[in-house]
Amino acid sequence: MKKYSRFAVYYAPEAGAFADFAAEWLGWDAARGRSAGPLALPGLPMPANEITATPRKYGFHGTIKPPFGLATSPGALEADLAVLCAHLAPVTLDGLALHRLGGFLALTPEGDTAPLAALAAEVVQGLDRHRQPPTQAELDRRRRAADLTPRQQANLATWGYPYVMDDFRFHLTLTGKLSEAALDQSARALDPVLAPLLPRPFRIKDLCLFGEDEDGMFHLLNRYTLAG
Repeated sequence: MKKYSRFAVYYAPEAGAFADFAAEWLGWDAARGRSAGPLALPGLPMPANEITATPRKYGFHGTIKPPFGLATSPGALEADLAVLCAHLAPVTLDGLALHRLGGFLALTPEGDTAPLAALAAEVVQGLDRHRQPPTQAELDRRRRAADLTPRQQANLATWGYPYVMDDFRFHLTLTGKLSEAALDQSARALDPVLAPLLPRPFRIKDLCLFGEDEDGMFHLLNRYTLAG
């Protein structure tokens, strides 16, 4: 049985054309726990496996609770996540669209995202007892790596990650950081292929527990229905 050094709670699409394309694009199928692709799209500025090198290990996902070391046990985490999801309601948004976020491309939700932000906050807070606090060295490293606002600094100290609660922004990452020209070219190549696959409306009706294996790759371990 695999051992996992970190866990995370993500949205991940159910099996189907959208999930298959995303796995082939990133080069990693987290649901099956194996490499996928490589996907060759015409018009890319460089090979897809270079464009997706940074996000590949995480699999295709939207973060709800960021990766964390485990302070309890996998069984306790799974039990609490199941109970939490049984009381949380599904979230429906208008759709997903391809956008630039900083220096990378991602799919972001269209419509009122307040219910999604509230869902993420409930999960971050509700599972916090399972999170192993980061070391001071880890906190210092993350602070050095990003120009954090005071609120993000407080999030990092309280929740172990800066971009939660009021700083949460749901997205599904498609590329690593690229130059302006490479972002534009990648978007032009991706958009016509992605457009017919994107869900409309976009409905989050379950959450997934992911685990990071000894090679640093994330696997989809279980799916929990939002039944509230």
